Amino acid sequence: MPSVTSYFFKKGIKAGVKKINLEEKDIAESRHVIDSFAQKFSRLPKNCKVDPIQIEGIYAEWISNNQTEEGKVILYLHGGAYVYCSADTHRSLAARIMIESGVKVLLPEYRLAPEYPFPTAIEDTLRIYRWLLKQGYYSANIIFAGDSAGGGLSVAATLVLRDQSEPLPAAVVCLSPWVDLSSSGDSYRENSEKDPYLRLELVRKTAQQYAAGESLDHRLISPVYADFSGFPPMFVQVGSIEILLSDSQMLTDKAYQAGVEVHFKVWEGMWHVWQISNRLPEAKKATKEIGEFIKWKINVN
Repeated sequence: MPSVTSYFFKKGIKAGVKKINLEEKDIAESRHVIDSFAQKFSRLPKNCKVDPIQIEGIYAEWISNNQTEEGKVILYLHGGAYVYCSADTHRSLAARIMIESGVKVLLPEYRLAPEYPFPTAIEDTLRIYRWLLKQGYYSANIIFAGDSAGGGLSVAATLVLRDQSEPLPAAVVCLSPWVDLSSSGDSYRENSEKDPYLRLELVRKTAQQYAAGESLDHRLISPVYADFSGFPPMFVQVGSIEILLSDSQMLTDKAYQAGVEVHFKVWEGMWHVWQISNRLPEAKKATKEIGEFIKWKINVN
């Protein structure tokens, strides 16, 4: 049963989304509003270290503390519908996953649509991953993780690596992944009045901005249409009231049918990427479970 705290969080999110009203703002203004909000209300946990770095022209941040293990890394890809968000919006969430897992995080700012549409985000992700391999990190010690579009991006990048017979990450962690940009699932309609955060109109608009004329059922745009044979283990969390619920259900069903090791949990009463709300009890429990999975998959002491 959802916590009492979640009830007030949900009401606050609904009011905030209505006030921000991204549908009526241009992209530059929307990005500024989102990043400013994050900088105002997002706080890093104590004793976290953030080290900026440029990787082949891509800005990224190393997030660690004095307890993270050497030689292991989480490549975290932020959400934001491929159009919004940055390290500013997701630094706190990435840091909390770092603490729970004991593994340092690399948080890149891949290029965003519509200026840089599909497949730019995938190309940037692969560039960062291949850079990690060149630095001496073993693929078996790298976790791909991401929320929303970042979850979809984690899956799509792994599909490319598999197709090109390149080393695969040890596992893929997805938080409320956006993996069906064609919006075909039942939850887009069934949860449209329950979801306090996402609006179908904005989801469809940003899907078109990212796809830039490509078919929305392209398997690297909407990985639910892909074959998952030979895929690494997957860990997926999703909220029961978000419109993207069916994305996760379809993704995990396809992966399971292909023989992939799948760990899937639907969180009752939770909305899209609730894990980012650090004061929410369900967020703390969810990040703890993420950390435990990562420790298990890359043998963190």
